[in-house]
Amino acid sequence: MSPAPPLASVQRVRLNQGVEIPMLGLGVSRIPPGPATQQAVAWALELGYRHIDTAALYKNESDVGAAVRASGIPREEVFVTTKLWSAEHGFDRSQEAALASAERLGLSYIDLYLIHSPRANSPEERLASWRGLEKLQREGVCRAIGVSNYTVRHLEELRAHSDVTPAVNQVEFHPFVFDPELLTYCEQHGIHLEAWAPLTRGRRFDDPTVHDIAAAHGRTPAQVLLRWGIEHGLIEIPKSVHREWIQENAQVFDFSLSVDEVACLDALRGGGSVNQWRSPEIP
Repeated sequence: MSPAPPLASVQRVRLNQGVEIPMLGLGVSRIPPGPATQQAVAWALELGYRHIDTAALYKNESDVGAAVRASGIPREEVFVTTKLWSAEHGFDRSQEAALASAERLGLSYIDLYLIHSPRANSPEERLASWRGLEKLQREGVCRAIGVSNYTVRHLEELRAHSDVTPAVNQVEFHPFVFDPELLTYCEQHGIHLEAWAPLTRGRRFDDPTVHDIAAAHGRTPAQVLLRWGIEHGLIEIPKSVHREWIQENAQVFDFSLSVDEVACLDALRGGGSVNQWRSPEIP
């Protein structure tokens, strides 16, 4: 396999709050805390990644921070995201949770802090959390703030009660869970969609459409799925604990999909979700 792309080839986008974020990052959801997380992050940073996504829920923030510090890469070059868990909703609790995450990370600030889920005891509690995040950003604890697993309805709720637009909405997004309404809404309001589980957790690598497009480009199904997201302007955070796959996932900025190929992949929507977070039952 050829060397990983240099940092300059990993495209960045500017968020609506003025912060630049690499379009490709390493997600560490479901990676066990301890050596496994530290090794995956170390490999990613060595291979040119500069974006790591974790969460309080994952129980591996301290390992992410340890790997970032041990890398020797200047702090300002590594973009670190973490998230507020649902049990910590509320104005005061959201601030306490962010400070605890920063302490576990061993970092003086968080690049992007997200509300992990709209699940809360009430819409009022959810909005109180957002006000807490606004305060954290004003105080410099977080450079940018956003949300995760929000539907258009939840985004509209925020829009009605706050002048601060989320920088990011991180949701499950891949050709099989393609939500044009949400994508269009976010584009219209300057919110960047960030895709978790962009590789469908490997469940759709054998799909004939994905397989044929990959073969046509001499690429892997994983690379085609990630490139599809890049073509749609998504920020992608694939997860892996294998060095060769972490490297493979980074090699998506040196080819493109045609308009017809993107449309064929778009047409796969409705093929199944791994998402337990976005639900119409959430008040």
